[in-house]
Amino acid sequence: MATIKIKQVKSKIGYPVDQKRTLQALGLRKISQVVEVEDTPSVRGMIRKVHHLVNVVE
Repeated sequence: MATIKIKQVKSKIGYPVDQKRTLQALGLRKISQVVEVEDTPSVRGMIRKVHHLVNVVE
Protein backbone atom coordinates (compact mmCIF):
# COMPACT_ATOMS: atom_id res chain seq x y z
CA MET A 1 0.00 0.00 0.00
CA ALA A 2 1.23 3.50 -0.77
CA THR A 3 2.13 5.89 2.03
CA ILE A 4 1.95 9.65 2.37
CA LYS A 5 3.81 12.04 4.66
CA ILE A 6 1.84 14.62 6.63
CA LYS A 7 3.41 17.63 8.33
CA GLN A 8 1.69 19.73 10.99
CA VAL A 9 2.25 23.38 10.11
CA LYS A 10 -0.09 25.19 12.52
CA SER A 11 -0.98 24.87 16.20
CA LYS A 12 -4.16 23.11 17.27
CA ILE A 13 -4.77 25.65 20.05
CA GLY A 14 -8.09 27.42 19.63
CA TYR A 15 -9.63 24.79 17.34
CA PRO A 16 -12.54 22.45 18.15
CA VAL A 17 -11.96 19.25 20.09
CA ASP A 18 -12.86 17.05 17.11
CA GLN A 19 -10.05 18.61 15.06
CA LYS A 20 -7.59 18.13 17.92
CA ARG A 21 -8.59 14.46 18.12
CA THR A 22 -8.18 14.10 14.37
CA LEU A 23 -4.59 15.36 14.60
CA GLN A 24 -4.00 12.93 17.45
CA ALA A 25 -5.44 10.07 15.37
CA LEU A 26 -3.05 10.96 12.56
CA GLY A 27 -0.16 10.76 15.04
CA LEU A 28 0.65 14.48 15.09
CA ARG A 29 1.52 16.20 18.35
CA LYS A 30 3.90 19.06 17.57
CA ILE A 31 4.30 21.73 14.93
CA SER A 32 6.75 20.65 12.18
CA GLN A 33 6.32 16.98 13.10
CA VAL A 34 6.12 14.69 10.07
CA VAL A 35 4.40 11.30 10.11
CA GLU A 36 4.13 8.69 7.40
CA VAL A 37 0.75 6.95 7.12
CA GLU A 38 -0.93 4.63 4.64
CA ASP A 39 -2.85 6.35 1.86
CA THR A 40 -6.40 5.17 2.55
CA PRO A 41 -9.74 6.91 2.03
CA SER A 42 -10.21 7.28 5.79
CA VAL A 43 -6.83 8.98 6.19
CA ARG A 44 -7.61 11.27 3.24
CA GLY A 45 -10.85 12.23 5.00
CA MET A 46 -8.97 13.08 8.20
CA ILE A 47 -6.52 15.20 6.21
CA ARG A 48 -9.43 17.01 4.55
CA LYS A 49 -10.92 17.76 7.97
CA VAL A 50 -7.74 19.46 9.24
CA HIS A 51 -6.37 20.70 5.91
CA HIS A 52 -5.77 24.16 7.39
CA LEU A 53 -3.40 22.71 10.01
CA VAL A 54 -1.37 20.25 7.92
CA ASN A 55 0.48 19.89 4.63
CA VAL A 56 0.98 16.74 2.61
CA VAL A 57 4.71 16.33 1.96
CA GLU A 58 5.48 14.50 -1.28
